[in-house]
Amino acid sequence: MTRAVVGLAAVVLLAGCGTSEADDRLAGLGGAEGGGGHGGARADRAATSTSAPPEDPVPREPLGPGEQFLTVGVPDGPYSPRPRNGARDDYRCFLVDPGLSDDAFITGVQFLAGNPDIVHHAILYRVPPDQVAAAEDRDSDEKGSGWTCFGGADLPTGRVGLAALDSAPWLAAWAPGGQERRFGQSLGVHIDAGSRIILQVHYNLTRSGGDDATRVRLRLAPGDADLTPLETMLLPAPVELPCAEDETGPLCDRANALLDLAHRFGQDSWRTVGGLHLLCEGDPAAPVAATTQSCDRRITEPTTIRAAAGHMHLLGRSIRVDLNPDTAQARTLLDVPTYDFDDQGARPLAEPVTARPGDTVRVTCTHDPALRGMLPALEAEKPRYVVWGEGTTDEMCLGILVVTRP
Repeated sequence: MTRAVVGLAAVVLLAGCGTSEADDRLAGLGGAEGGGGHGGARADRAATSTSAPPEDPVPREPLGPGEQFLTVGVPDGPYSPRPRNGARDDYRCFLVDPGLSDDAFITGVQFLAGNPDIVHHAILYRVPPDQVAAAEDRDSDEKGSGWTCFGGADLPTGRVGLAALDSAPWLAAWAPGGQERRFGQSLGVHIDAGSRIILQVHYNLTRSGGDDATRVRLRLAPGDADLTPLETMLLPAPVELPCAEDETGPLCDRANALLDLAHRFGQDSWRTVGGLHLLCEGDPAAPVAATTQSCDRRITEPTTIRAAAGHMHLLGRSIRVDLNPDTAQARTLLDVPTYDFDDQGARPLAEPVTARPGDTVRVTCTHDPALRGMLPALEAEKPRYVVWGEGTTDEMCLGILVVTRP
């Protein structure tokens, strides 16, 4: 369960950090210019450069002392998405070599979606030196550029248990609504010398098609810079959304919907649905269908929360994240009463919030099956019982906290 949740959770790691004058220009671990669609090559063939190509948008800010730009992207020219098994979503992982001879910090990021009509999200995964051989082996398993990777990057680094929800193994990510971002002046994401990067792109071909050559421009600082490492805490919750009262059809039966999900994305997708109920202390054998779902997680170590983000798909109505809900110490970290899929940029907290071991964070999502009949992107969709799934026409409920720790 955890690998799929960790991988898809990264879709909205677009968080803000800090409270200084720099807040207007910083955000968390992702960003891009413009909107988007509704996310193999060997490392030595990776598309990288030490400066952005001339056609790239001009960065909003010049480089700081000791910083440099590095652009990575889809290798071997444009990629043509190829959904399988009746799906309209293709998750593709591309292995790139940033050529780091020394440790570095990522201090800013700008995603340049090559074909915004089909790019649902994009993620940069960290591949530490001891995992490079496994990544190269996985890359060589499939013909063509990259490999299919529903859920996470399908490497040993993705199979690290529930601890991955407290510190996700990625470097940056983009989803619709993200912009070019710089982190706080004293913050960065560390990457070791000799590491590789996996660029995972989720393509959705519900309403459009074509090729893609997404690129990511990273802002790098030396690894010995006096920066505080950023981490990410993931807060997934189950989705159990029945058909609307006026909807009928075979996929309105939950068992049929689960079979269809597994057919499109594999058995891991099915296991993720049950795993989320276990994670959130529910009963996977007796799930409760409802338009609103939530999940509580315990803080396990001193944590400073700097920003929050939320991710759902097209049936999402609202999402919120609360610290210590239902107590006198309750704090709302994120409140999006009207969710917009094309505006998933994260919200920096006005002031960082300290959470202590034993504190509780809760994510709460509300979905609406009536939106299926209102949105052009879903007009051809048959009524279905909706659970957590990787497709754009499936659903998710995910809170994301960008944090620093002692």
